[in-house]
Amino acid sequence: MGALVLLLAGCPAPDDQAVQPAELQGTSTPASATPSSTEPTTRPAAPRQPLALAVNIRRTPLDIAVPVARRISDDANTSWAALGQTGGRIDIRIGPGALDAVERNADVLAVVPAFRVRPTVQAVSVAGIDPMRDPADYALTVRAPRVPPSVTTLTVVGDIMLGRGVAEVAAAAGDPSAPLRPLQRRLAAADLTVGNLESTLSQAGPPEQGGDSFAAPPAVLDGLTDAGFDLLSLANNHAGDYGDEALLRTLARVRQSPIRSVGAGRDARQAWRPVVLHHGSTTFGFVAFNAIGETPRATRTQPGAAEVRMQPRTGPLDADDLRRLTATITALSQRVDVVVAMPHWGDQYTYTPVPDQRRVGAAMVDAGADIVVGGHPHWTQGVQRHHGRLVVHSLGNFVFDMDFSRQTQEGVMLELVFWGDELMATDFTPYVIGAGYAPRLAGNARAAAILLPMWAASDPPFSS
Repeated sequence: MGALVLLLAGCPAPDDQAVQPAELQGTSTPASATPSSTEPTTRPAAPRQPLALAVNIRRTPLDIAVPVARRISDDANTSWAALGQTGGRIDIRIGPGALDAVERNADVLAVVPAFRVRPTVQAVSVAGIDPMRDPADYALTVRAPRVPPSVTTLTVVGDIMLGRGVAEVAAAAGDPSAPLRPLQRRLAAADLTVGNLESTLSQAGPPEQGGDSFAAPPAVLDGLTDAGFDLLSLANNHAGDYGDEALLRTLARVRQSPIRSVGAGRDARQAWRPVVLHHGSTTFGFVAFNAIGETPRATRTQPGAAEVRMQPRTGPLDADDLRRLTATITALSQRVDVVVAMPHWGDQYTYTPVPDQRRVGAAMVDAGADIVVGGHPHWTQGVQRHHGRLVVHSLGNFVFDMDFSRQTQEGVMLELVFWGDELMATDFTPYVIGAGYAPRLAGNARAAAILLPMWAASDPPFSS
């Protein structure tokens, strides 16, 4: 145990989380209070946190046994091959710069108190327990400035299209939500689950986009509820596929379910209204917009989606639209703990964001967004880092009948871990859309192949 305390001593904390000697040794009676000679003093137990083993985010997720983890934490010489991974000797680092080294070099492993872990690295699970998700159950602990705050897991998925061919296959199976079933338990296990619903729930008007008009049976809301969805974005280019009345009926049907919707409404005020979700004492605010067109732009009198006109479909970037977006985010950031922005943007069938995506992504972060997660391209796209916060440009399709290419039938779930209001971990979990247009988790080799072009299109440290 003494070795673990020394590890923490070698890892200086930020100024607002400085480790004081009293915190390492137990809290003593304040100097201003003189204890009575007849009253024994007690020392409350010092706070403890997991002692995390952090590796490069591009490595295959790793789970190791407790004795192995203890040997690594003691700086024992071992190899990646002994852990079932590629590489030679593990370069174990502690202290200042350890996590920076992990970001730069996939051969480095950092041993750090969990409160230092950042979302650009990944924590190793020990005996099946993730130190970031389940800190209270994790085997290796160390004295720390404070106990971990409340943990919230937030899962975000890409485009969910439950109409057209997907609806036909699901109807044949006797379950309109059949494509959601293989990952239902994983989705529902998150504290909060959100996604982009890219199909209306009504055919009250003529199809506005011909064969590319998407309408799902309203019964899919039961399956989405079973899968744990708390929020669906309707800020996309298919929410208006069957006209204004169908959009209004879709909004009403979602409103009658346990699920909330964001990004579309009977008018601009409703379409731009953020949604706030709670988990424990932490509040999460969501704002969404469509940049692709086709769905009507919500106005004072017109139902539709919140819209930002920008490349590649509706641009050039409109300054007034951007001001409305950033003002909405700034106002939201002043009343919630975490702001999540969900844009529908970009070019289809490419891993590379267009320049306006990077510009608007940075503007959202500057305005107060804690993370930006986009959709529409039908492929995964790169991850941008701006002032330490992430802009995930596209997660790809989640459920879709686009079976004409490999890239349109694969994607990633973004599984986020927050401690209080701080994003501590990001897990990019690849899947493949297969039989019945249902996503299923990819095996290690396929998962690496799905992530490789996404990393290549990303900013460092994801691309390094």
